[in-house]
Amino acid sequence: MDNTRQMGTRRFGRVNWLGMTTLAERETRRFMAVWSQTVMAPLITAVLFLAVFGLALGTRRGEVMGVPFLNFIAPGILMMSVIQNAFANTSSSILVAKVQGNIVDTLMPPLSAGEMLAGYLAGALARGLLVSLPVLALMTAYLGTGLAHPVWLALVLVLGSVLMGSLGIVGAIYAQKFDQMSVISNFVITPLTFLSGTFYSIEVLPPVMRALCHVNPIFYLIDGARYAILGVSDSSPWIGLGVCGAASAGLCALCWYWFRIGHRLKP
Repeated sequence: MDNTRQMGTRRFGRVNWLGMTTLAERETRRFMAVWSQTVMAPLITAVLFLAVFGLALGTRRGEVMGVPFLNFIAPGILMMSVIQNAFANTSSSILVAKVQGNIVDTLMPPLSAGEMLAGYLAGALARGLLVSLPVLALMTAYLGTGLAHPVWLALVLVLGSVLMGSLGIVGAIYAQKFDQMSVISNFVITPLTFLSGTFYSIEVLPPVMRALCHVNPIFYLIDGARYAILGVSDSSPWIGLGVCGAASAGLCALCWYWFRIGHRLKP
């Protein structure tokens, strides 16, 4: 009986767990190797945001939606840290590999498109959740905020990491050089983040701007985090869950398809 396998035959069963977990471990070790930049830097940024707004406005700003102003913006700062780092993890990993020409090291192993997607998203999820822990601890210690809905917060953090991790993959596959990724980051990610109700309630916006906020998935992530921590929100948390879930599913489907056909990855 001939036991030889034809070229291209999978030897790992329906799911290559070894390859997928190895890719996820590589993505995690990659950002942990520079933990001072990937974990400590977001914490320092959060401290600076709270310190600047606290010193500039203090108690003069008054309450927003029934809570002190610093408590109001703290969940948004938390989610900003999570989504920015989840996006950076996948986008930098793939783009650097493309520019340096070693993306082939990821494409050649027997990994399906779904397994590659899961491995990259696992790294983004690990970085997003790891960044959230010190920022959340800072908020609890400095502002005395509790957790109105802990399970909802965990769900929002996971969904935000997946959404922005998959968006980072899309951006990195599309971009061919660092300048193009900078354009995506500066003119897409940053405006969507700062125009998402992080530092204000969208009820103070003109009707047109308010309507635009309601089609911004990042608004629902920040609003969901505010609901989970403070128990107040600008919109229904369930609507936000549906919008972010649909956006994540659509981006993941696009990532899977581009991985499958090697779009802008293979020469």
